Amino acid sequence: MVSRRHKLLLIKFFSLFSVIRGYNILVLILAQYLTSIYILSKKETIKEVLFDLNLFLIVLASSLCIASGYIINNFYDSEKDLINRPIKSKIDRFVSQNTKLSIYFVLNFLAIVFVSYVSFRAVIFFSGYIFLIWLYSHKIKKMIIVGNIMSSILTVAPFFAILVYYKNFEIVIFFHALFLTLNLLAKEILKDLENIKGDFLINYKTVPVVYGEIFSKRCIILAIVFAMLSSSVLLIFYDLGTMIYYFKSLYFIYPIFFLSLYFSSKKKHFKILHNFMKLILIIGVCFIPFIEF
Repeated sequence: MVSRRHKLLLIKFFSLFSVIRGYNILVLILAQYLTSIYILSKKETIKEVLFDLNLFLIVLASSLCIASGYIINNFYDSEKDLINRPIKSKIDRFVSQNTKLSIYFVLNFLAIVFVSYVSFRAVIFFSGYIFLIWLYSHKIKKMIIVGNIMSSILTVAPFFAILVYYKNFEIVIFFHALFLTLNLLAKEILKDLENIKGDFLINYKTVPVVYGEIFSKRCIILAIVFAMLSSSVLLIFYDLGTMIYYFKSLYFIYPIFFLSLYFSSKKKHFKILHNFMKLILIIGVCFIPFIEF
């Protein structure tokens, strides 16, 4: 039989996994490696990429920074999450705030230690990344529009680290990054619509709180339209292999999404659309192996 102590440890493990959103980190790791193999590395074989110690340390440091970012974000948003996500908030509270802060500092320290093996420039990059994540959670997140843009950039930043590592600065990569960033921006505003109640009660100056639901929906649609324009550039000027079917399918999927967004008015509707956007991005990650340049 499992002892009470072991049960408690298991509960705390799942609680911490919930806090750091381990599923998102697993997707990030997969996306970084697929991007390295099929987009950024030109001469290396799959085996060489997978067994590249420097790349492994960069990906590991990225994961640790993202995990610590979720922890500090959870720390500052505990009051809001209690309103917007009461069930998740209860699960997260199995780990104390002091423990979360201790793990936050340990993860950041380990990230810097690991990348110190790669280069001094990597140390500077990840030190700045850690600081920006903290600044975002503490201050910038509450700034209207700026917080959404910053969140999207911070999500894409780990890919910039491996881009610099491979020194691959082709224009086609810029348009892929722009497509991803704009979709993430739309997803962030959609999340604010989902969490409008908690944001309003604790006076977070988000787009929905300040400008209302209709304006927020317009911002989401505008961000996605610009994302689709960047994907149009990719489809017209670059040979993307089988991934063209992913981008082309979005021309049929997003109009349905826009229509659903127009008629959405409740938290559960926005949550479904938010998860749907997550699914679109995850499918995009799965299509990376089919890219051809």
